[in-house]
Amino acid sequence: MRDISDLIGRIFLSAIFLFEAVDSSLYFDKTKQTMALYGLTWRQDLLLYGAITVLVLGGLMVLLGYRTRAGAILLLLYWAPVTFLVHAFWTYPKEEIRIQSILFMKDVAIVGGLLMLAGKETGKYSIKKLFATTKV
Repeated sequence: MRDISDLIGRIFLSAIFLFEAVDSSLYFDKTKQTMALYGLTWRQDLLLYGAITVLVLGGLMVLLGYRTRAGAILLLLYWAPVTFLVHAFWTYPKEEIRIQSILFMKDVAIVGGLLMLAGKETGKYSIKKLFATTKV
């Protein structure tokens, strides 16, 4: 049961990162405009391509269970700063504080999930285990 829950957890956790990578790619110019609203104007193309790369690479590593710890740490390096930048609810007007604080706490929970994933091994349903048990 633990291996099944590990697999399902990795699928759900990686989904948000892979979705954000696809969304940022499809709406590249809109994402750049949003970045400018948050003060990220220095080399936007480089930052956005880098973010998309981190999201895809880290998301796939978590999803597939291949070097999951490295993938989780890679995603943490992106997700934690973005959480404090985008959902800094204490800087929003009073009418937006509630929704931004909920989004902030959701992102903090995702950071917690990534930290838990970084601190453990993947279950038997992972690429790592497949490579370890396959005789070549």
